[in-house]
Amino acid sequence: MILVTGATGFLGAELTHQLTAQGLKVRALKRENSVVPPLLQGNQQIEWFQADINDISRLEDAFENITKVFHCAAMVSFDPKDKSTLLKVNIEGTGNVVNLCLQHGVRLLHVSSVAALGNAKKDQLITEKDFWEYDAHVHSYAISKYEGEMEVWRGIAEGLNALIVNPSVIIGPNSGFKGSGAIFELIKKGFSYYTKGATGLVDVRDVASAMVRLMDMDLREERYILSAENYHYQKLFGEIAKGFGRKAPHKEAKAWMLGIAWRAAKLASLFSGKPAGITSDAARSSLQESLYSNEKIKRTINMTFRPLDQSIAETCSTLQAL
Repeated sequence: MILVTGATGFLGAELTHQLTAQGLKVRALKRENSVVPPLLQGNQQIEWFQADINDISRLEDAFENITKVFHCAAMVSFDPKDKSTLLKVNIEGTGNVVNLCLQHGVRLLHVSSVAALGNAKKDQLITEKDFWEYDAHVHSYAISKYEGEMEVWRGIAEGLNALIVNPSVIIGPNSGFKGSGAIFELIKKGFSYYTKGATGLVDVRDVASAMVRLMDMDLREERYILSAENYHYQKLFGEIAKGFGRKAPHKEAKAWMLGIAWRAAKLASLFSGKPAGITSDAARSSLQESLYSNEKIKRTINMTFRPLDQSIAETCSTLQAL
């Protein structure tokens, strides 16, 4: 049987959907308060198992009769307040999964992130050969994903049969307004600013499809960047605005403006008790131009990615009614 951690999340749900659509049985992990997404409701191929990856005794029970594990569970946040939780979930939790895979002789496909590949390289595409290097200003999410990936490499050194994927920013129709969906919500409400930064984007359906195909191949001890195209934020925001019938952002947000914005947001959060709308880490990341190569995955599985303009349009259409 196949085990999927983080099965109620954006990527985990799509992966579970694709696996079960092939007639495969899936044991899907969910936390006590997690809600089963509509995409998976009523699916008889799924055996839901309540467990937290940081609860080692309960997690161990989930490994009974498991032969393959897709580790999708992770926390995504750019809020400095979440640092301790990020490290616990993304590093310690991954270490628990790795140890149990070793113990049970189970093949693992771990979902890392391009955040684990390090900062932008001037005039160069970031590839699978790049690794995160120490930077006093790096955000906690990047640290947590890098250290989590190191847990997998540690397991590989101890004999673990594993692969790693490093998706860029994942978008898709079922995102809602969380994660990457927050960008769509921002533009939908009417937003006038863009930054000079750039990043990679990929459709969630392509990420899940690549993971399924990689798991079934005779490959191990490899990592693969999953990114369809590199987009500047001005272009991304413009296409999202078009999808919602809004005016495209036309004012460049300078570094000093973002500095004021995140400080104001932090002050407002102290009074409201709600998370800040923008953090210092998010502001800094929005100014970086991080461009990724997808040549390795295209060569390995003859991968063809969905055009991003199509994915953006479909996502906008789905979110229009929310």
